[in-house]
Amino acid sequence: MRIVIVDDVETNLVLLRHFIAQLGEPYEVLSFTDPALALTACRQKMPDLLIVDYMMPGLNGIDLIRQLRSTPGRADVPVLMVTANDETEVRRNALEAGANDFLTKPLDKVEFRARMRNTLALRASQKRLEDRASWLAEEVLKATEEIARREHETIVRLSRAAEFRDPETGDHIQRMAHYSWMIAVRMGLPLDKQQLILDAAPMHDVGKVGIPDHILLKPGELTDEELTVMKQHPVIGHSILAGSSSPLLQMAADIALSHHEKFDGSGYPLGKKGEDIPIVGRIVAVADVFDALTSARPYKPAWEMERALNFMREQRGRHFDPDCVDIFLGQLDEVNSVRARFAADY
Repeated sequence: MRIVIVDDVETNLVLLRHFIAQLGEPYEVLSFTDPALALTACRQKMPDLLIVDYMMPGLNGIDLIRQLRSTPGRADVPVLMVTANDETEVRRNALEAGANDFLTKPLDKVEFRARMRNTLALRASQKRLEDRASWLAEEVLKATEEIARREHETIVRLSRAAEFRDPETGDHIQRMAHYSWMIAVRMGLPLDKQQLILDAAPMHDVGKVGIPDHILLKPGELTDEELTVMKQHPVIGHSILAGSSSPLLQMAADIALSHHEKFDGSGYPLGKKGEDIPIVGRIVAVADVFDALTSARPYKPAWEMERALNFMREQRGRHFDPDCVDIFLGQLDEVNSVRARFAADY
């Protein structure tokens, strides 16, 4: 433990150090005749006990205690003030400033030993409680991180389940998730939302697990009846993901339901329009369509980059939220970097 003693009379410091040494414990003792230097030392390194005289030039003991208590993290440091027995008003002011106990002049060795041991025992208990609280906080953080890891693993596995039903998608979910994250960052979404959209976007087509193979895997154009069935996959995905207490699954449910809505209201399944479409759905719509256009599918070759970008520009304000499109088109270097990183499907 670290003990700081402050008295402008060197003789008093010598006596206090002697009394502390007689306690027989390996305390670290710092002594100061200058209260300002003592305050600086207490702010730089946490003391376990401060013993301070009242009457000192410049900064008296009460002022020192008051300034120490105003320092972040120093509100609970035990403080013993050395005063004369008849200084009742000084003691009251010291208690109001934050003193915990008093040593009476002239110092009595027996009283000093008792007060020191009691105060330091309380400090030791306090530190054990702080350590325990810190340990518990660390354990809670570990448990929370483990839950988040398992949750993310669940998302990835569910995304893969949709991939196995629609094997042509391959790295599509990785590319569109990173495109979505790029847009979310530039739109200024909160940091937690940025990470959530990166993790949740791969779930956008999980509802395809409920679409029959003869429709989902059909190499040619779908009939009107088949298209009607296919358009149910956002509703199916939402029903799989909705109702969870997890923010990640909640966002994934919103994305699954809304990523085929169009800004002009002509999308599906609900025909929502403009800002009635959740922002995550508007973001993912841009990412999903662009990557679908620039990826090869059984029913079409991959579009060239410029043709796909022209389509995005043409659909600004129609299919897509103008802000999302503008942000996406403004960071094509990053787009190309993502395409190169997850290029397996080209």
